[in-house]
Amino acid sequence: MIRPYFIALFLSLSAITVQAQGSRVIDSLKSVIEKGEHLPDGQAGDTSVCNAYLSWGEQVYMSNPDTAVILFHKARETAERNIDSGHPPTSSAEALAKAGTLHKKYLSSLADALNNIGYIYNNQGDIPKGLEYYHKSLKIREETGDKKGIANSLNNIGFIYKNQGDIPKGLEYYHKSLKIREEIGDKKGIATSLNNIGVIYNSQGDIPNALEYYHKSLIIREEIGNKQGIATSLNNIGSIYSEQRDIPKALEYYHRSLKLGEQIGDKSEIAYTLNSIGGIELDQGHLTSALNYGMRGLEIAREIGSPHLISANSGLLSKVAKKQGNLTTDPVLRQARFEEALEMYELHIQMRDSIKNEETQKATIRQQTKYEFEKAQLVKEQKEKEKARLEAEVTSRRDNLQYSVILIALLVLFGGVLSIGFVKISPRMAEGIIFFSFLILFEFLLVLADPYIDRWSGGAPGVKLLFNAGIAALIFPAHAFFESKMKGRLVKAS
Repeated sequence: MIRPYFIALFLSLSAITVQAQGSRVIDSLKSVIEKGEHLPDGQAGDTSVCNAYLSWGEQVYMSNPDTAVILFHKARETAERNIDSGHPPTSSAEALAKAGTLHKKYLSSLADALNNIGYIYNNQGDIPKGLEYYHKSLKIREETGDKKGIANSLNNIGFIYKNQGDIPKGLEYYHKSLKIREEIGDKKGIATSLNNIGVIYNSQGDIPNALEYYHKSLIIREEIGNKQGIATSLNNIGSIYSEQRDIPKALEYYHRSLKLGEQIGDKSEIAYTLNSIGGIELDQGHLTSALNYGMRGLEIAREIGSPHLISANSGLLSKVAKKQGNLTTDPVLRQARFEEALEMYELHIQMRDSIKNEETQKATIRQQTKYEFEKAQLVKEQKEKEKARLEAEVTSRRDNLQYSVILIALLVLFGGVLSIGFVKISPRMAEGIIFFSFLILFEFLLVLADPYIDRWSGGAPGVKLLFNAGIAALIFPAHAFFESKMKGRLVKAS
């Protein structure tokens, strides 16, 4: 048997090794940043400094989110500086292509930095800022055509709306994300989107749709061998069968999930599954089994510090102890069981109240977010309307000015036509002046009539040609009349 102090020593050495490895990684990233920042902006040759800041932030965000958000902002600032500074002008096509590629890489790094900042703010409960940065990241990814990034951003935004209770918005963004992931063949992403949509349908009580999406997600996750995803899908399906009181199926899926969770060491999934199986065992009257599952679940929940899982497992243990107390005839054992039930119930209530306080805070933030979002949308709409109005005014002034100039030019041209016979010119010159004047008149009428012709013709080229031919037919008699009349004047004048 391994002695406890050997286990403690092993754990201590493991922790030191992990910490040392993390420290070495961070030191390496710092070195990259120091070397890169000595080069002028736009001449670093790649996005190594941005990526170093991003990697450093990802190393520390779990233990120190405040430091992580500073590092992600540094990555953002570095990317923005290099994007704004541009690159030295060059005549080389190859150099221009490289500069374009580098610019796109900086945009990609900027989008990643904004996404990570949004993630931190969302986890800290600052929902408006989380949404703001997610939307900024989405905009850049749309500009660069990064479809996988777009899908991830849409999924993140959907997750925020779902957590804030805005189910229609959450579902809308999840479906948008799913569509893009299907287009690019991102199977892992497709499975995640399908699972997320299933969660929403389940929360709405739409069990057939929830099961359909959960099963679709499970099939893909099994196909690509995503064990963590498989465990989640199995748990979700087991939960639905449990609610429908199909106990054999529920236990089948829960035990499959538990086995996978233990294989990959996913403690959160294990604690959840143990609680779910323990609940079924309690309902079936298997108190010893329910007690064992509940105790294992509570131990892991305390280890990972999850209020939800501590509340669920302590609630289960309270019910088990109370039932055991009611069933025993031994007064001492009965008293011990009731005291245990009370202790577990108090822990359950304490954790539940902690969760409720968090949910109340989220509800307040949700109202504030909705107000801020609606206010921002209203301001945006007003700005767009004002911009459209100003653009329409500028266009109208420009068109009126150009129409006036064209009319004056036409008047001058036709003044020249009418002067034929009074001014001595050759017949060939007269024909040219008349032809040119009517050609300009024809073109002017086409410009005036084009919006109406487009509307009536529906943009069909054949129909538009018929309209244009009609205008030409109307002008032709006037052209013929002027030509014969002016030629008659020239004959008389000669």
